[in-house]
Amino acid sequence: MARQLDEQIAGRFAVGRRLRVLDVGMGQGTQALRLARAGHQVTGVERDATMIAAAREALAGQPEGIRERMRIVEGDGRDTGVHFLPGSFDVVLCHGVLMYVEEPDPLLAGLARMLAPGGLLSLVVRNGDALALRPGLHGDWTGALGAFDTVNYRNRLGLDVRADRLATLTAKLAGIGAPLHTWYGVRVFTDTAPNGAPVPDDLEALLAAEERAGRTDPYRAVAALLHLCGVRG
Repeated sequence: MARQLDEQIAGRFAVGRRLRVLDVGMGQGTQALRLARAGHQVTGVERDATMIAAAREALAGQPEGIRERMRIVEGDGRDTGVHFLPGSFDVVLCHGVLMYVEEPDPLLAGLARMLAPGGLLSLVVRNGDALALRPGLHGDWTGALGAFDTVNYRNRLGLDVRADRLATLTAKLAGIGAPLHTWYGVRVFTDTAPNGAPVPDDLEALLAAEERAGRTDPYRAVAALLHLCGVRG
């Protein structure tokens, strides 16, 4: 996903330009820190105290220049309008968040308002069109059958969450003024790997295969996650 994001940033903005980045639901700050290291001005929004503590600890170990380029805001992603003015950011990330939001429309609209004209909106969501794949590959036929006609599922943390369908999100992005520019699949081949599985020796080959599949039909359509990139008109 990071490679996909970098590809979109490189294709949309001038080389060397310092971008204003908003990472909503930044978690422990993995992407926010990566982009700050690349020279961008990054603001991360997170409401979970444990994640905020982890992000601050990671940030504290960075050189001063990187620390100065990253700001952490404690808050809910649905309240971006409380913290920031419309059009304040060139890039807005919202990765792995929508599945925890029962009604995502207000959140999506708020994210689009944060974008400057021509800005990039990057979403990572659970693929509602492929929910039957994981249980089916594990031989859970009852679970697979039950997954065809729903967007609700139980994740690996044991939480009941929801997925999004590509067609539905495409329509929503058009409706909020950030129409879909391109999309990728994420975790096409590796979604069934157990938690804690060791990193394979041929990691680069694995990443290359995932990256190729994530941009190639029909493979990307059955990925566990979708990475959607919209552009503010």
